[in-house]
Amino acid sequence: MSELPSLPVTFRPGRTRAVLLTAGVAIFVVITTVAMLLEQLSPGERLSFVFTGALLFGVLFQLSRPKVVADESGVTVVNIASKRRLDWAEIIQVNLRPGDPWVFLNLSDGTSLPALGIQPGIAKQRAIADARTLRALAEAHSTARPEEDQS
Repeated sequence: MSELPSLPVTFRPGRTRAVLLTAGVAIFVVITTVAMLLEQLSPGERLSFVFTGALLFGVLFQLSRPKVVADESGVTVVNIASKRRLDWAEIIQVNLRPGDPWVFLNLSDGTSLPALGIQPGIAKQRAIADARTLRALAEAHSTARPEEDQS
């Protein structure tokens, strides 16, 4: 791999995020427009239409949330409903095997953490490049730490 990117760097599925947010806005606008155009609806029924549109947008917004942020001290993994901060030393391996829906981080405590911020769904080559970059960063920072401590 060539030169590592300068930190901090954020990995996120940009195309997937764009599709989800665009669909969310479109759904909200269409449902709200229908609610306003149907004259036989009461104000409460219209409000329930708008609320439903906002709820659907909120779900799609939440699905667009995943990202992985790497900085000098470690990695922050933001998934759909969780957020976890990891030190570089905690990351043993970064995996994106053929058929995996997203990157998995093998951790020093023996567990594996899914990192939904790097997923090959719509942009497979981008996800592969991002996984390689994160792997290189993890390797560089895990090998750099012992040298720093000895100085």
